[in-house]
Amino acid sequence: MSGEVLVVDDDRPVREALTQTLELAEYRVRAVGSFIEAKDHIAPDFSGVILSDIRMPGRDGFHLLSYTRALDDELPVILLTGEGDIPMAVKAMGEGAFDFLEKPCAPDQLIPVLDRALKNRRLVLENRRLKAQLETGDPAARMLFGTSQLAEDMRQTVRQAARAGTEVLVTGPPGAGVSKVAEVIHLMSQGASGPFVKRAAAGLDPQALETAYAQAAGGNLFLDEILALPTASQYALLERLDPGGEARLIAGSTANLGQAAAEGRFNADLFYRLEVLRVRIPALSERPEDIPVLFRHYVAQAAEQAGLSSPEISPDHLAALMAQDWPGNARSLMSAAMRFVLGMPDNAAEAAELGLAEQMARVERSLLIAALGRQNGRAAQAAQALKLPRKTFYDKLARYGIRPEDYRR
Repeated sequence: MSGEVLVVDDDRPVREALTQTLELAEYRVRAVGSFIEAKDHIAPDFSGVILSDIRMPGRDGFHLLSYTRALDDELPVILLTGEGDIPMAVKAMGEGAFDFLEKPCAPDQLIPVLDRALKNRRLVLENRRLKAQLETGDPAARMLFGTSQLAEDMRQTVRQAARAGTEVLVTGPPGAGVSKVAEVIHLMSQGASGPFVKRAAAGLDPQALETAYAQAAGGNLFLDEILALPTASQYALLERLDPGGEARLIAGSTANLGQAAAEGRFNADLFYRLEVLRVRIPALSERPEDIPVLFRHYVAQAAEQAGLSSPEISPDHLAALMAQDWPGNARSLMSAAMRFVLGMPDNAAEAAELGLAEQMARVERSLLIAALGRQNGRAAQAAQALKLPRKTFYDKLARYGIRPEDYRR
């Protein structure tokens, strides 16, 4: 596991030997000779671990441990001890040191401890980031997770839609969370203090539509799967879409409304009116880099719901999740998280048992699809974004049976 290690040791030969060992193991190393020098590199958002000798002139490893604990009590500090320092090291563990190792320390002893500390640190920082999102006053950041550019673009569009005050169309593949996005738009809108009325469009006759609008007065009316709205109600709805009406409309659809309008299956005038302000939820296959953060969030939710502690999620498990297509999107990822918390078998566990070549092929395929989705099926731009020669890119598309035209919107 790669990561950053701050080495603190006043003995220059020892410091250089540790640096060489760790760099050969592909860690990023910063080495200093004293507590005073180390202070300049330690901050609450430090993403690595500290590896420090105990006995140093002036301020020793205990001073470093005390300083670090006061700054961030979850930042891992691993202490290196001499032969006679074991009781001292045990005392340091009681004061919050992550672990201690006796010098001289062989790489096969040192590397596993560092990997465990780095994994712990990454989980701590990720949990803090998620908690900060949940506590922010911005519902888009608090409720719509993801670190990809596509996720951020969606959050920005949601903010714009909430401010606009006009009708909004929310689209996305099945299971992507159309209803949740509609709720976020409501929470960020001027009508947030008013009601948020949800209705399934299927079978909603004009009179029921009138009633729904009255119930949503001063707030927002969400009509889910708007394509299923009866024809008479589509005309009635179009007549109600006046600026400054008693309720703002948010329409949701997992179907291609533009195609339906072109084929005469949906009122074209109503479609063009809704299409003016559209929020598109990208599929998970377009943004596999968001799967780990979403899965961790869903695991925490599932554990709280089941009254259980959150199990540790291995990097191999996350890699296996990223290698899947997830046609059910967020909904199926939530189900996978619940099965994971309950210890039930899951497709990701099966994927993790595949050979390295097949796992890498699945991840590569998902990244190719994601790039095409971001570039609206434009293969040349997708190849450029992935920094691949065009011929190599097309060879990979052919290998995986991927057609760029399938990702044009």
